[in-house]
Amino acid sequence: MTDPKQKHADIASVAKAAKVSPSTVSRYFNHPELVKLITRRKIETAVRKQGYIRNRAAQTIHGIRSGTIGVIVPTLDHAIFAEVVQSFSDTVAEQGFTILLASHGYDQQREYAILRKMLEHRVDGIVLTGLDHDEAVFRLIDSQTIPSILMWNYADDARYPSIGSDNDSAGTMIAEHVLSQGHRDIACMFPPTHGNDRAQARFLAVMKTLADASVSIPDHWQLTTVYSISDSKRDILTLLNKAKQPTAIICGNDILATGALYGAASAGLRVPDDISITGIGDFKGSAEIEPALTTVRIPAKRIGREAGLALSTAIINPGSLTTGLHCKPKLMIRSSSKPLNNA
Repeated sequence: MTDPKQKHADIASVAKAAKVSPSTVSRYFNHPELVKLITRRKIETAVRKQGYIRNRAAQTIHGIRSGTIGVIVPTLDHAIFAEVVQSFSDTVAEQGFTILLASHGYDQQREYAILRKMLEHRVDGIVLTGLDHDEAVFRLIDSQTIPSILMWNYADDARYPSIGSDNDSAGTMIAEHVLSQGHRDIACMFPPTHGNDRAQARFLAVMKTLADASVSIPDHWQLTTVYSISDSKRDILTLLNKAKQPTAIICGNDILATGALYGAASAGLRVPDDISITGIGDFKGSAEIEPALTTVRIPAKRIGREAGLALSTAIINPGSLTTGLHCKPKLMIRSSSKPLNNA
């Protein structure tokens, strides 16, 4: 947590670090076109290292500065984070707060820029998605006196209090379920793991659980597909058109699993009679599609509610946010998977 006694960076300290005058720093922010490129780069480096935020206004009563909370998520393209954000927004609204929502597209440098803008708008709290972020992002938050939460993932040793699920457990659960049904010819499809600690944790847990059971996945059965039903349908259809087919497919989230269901149907296969397909997430609609998707529930609504309560309370009562909360995942066995006939 941020040390309230920590001295905040100001224009003078930035100027000293960049070895320029305070007026040059001011010009950098207000008229950057008048500052030489090499000087701009020196100032930018100093700003990032010191976590300087300009126009910091005095806090008002109860520490509330603007009545807004900044929420930064990786994407708004799909329903992956829709439930958790909606639940968070509804919860903090009951306490009189509005959210400022932005997505960074899995780009850590873009996340840093968004965070700076939110802090310059004097948000009262910050919510980041996941546990892994650029060190400059953490330094920027450390320079503030506002509470911050890492939402969606949980780890007891996280940099800030984390409220979410353990993705290692989620990956282990789904892999153990598929193995328990007798499957050994298993393919997997995950989103790109770069900049996505959730996908990486699930993928590594799945691979370890399978390896511990002496099951290895051929390279051509390890698919990397972006969050897209159409792309996952295409990739699974390509896989299933090959001579040897898996008996089960483990997908890193329900969006990919939904596309896999469509791909299997296009290949003329029946799910789960010919092939089992599983996901992770239990997003809205996963229980209603045909066949209903076997998955691991990440309790999005609870995560959003608990995070909203914790952060709004910490804004009103500084110092109350000290620990995180593990919202445990749960295996949801439905009709998209079944034991092998000879299992």
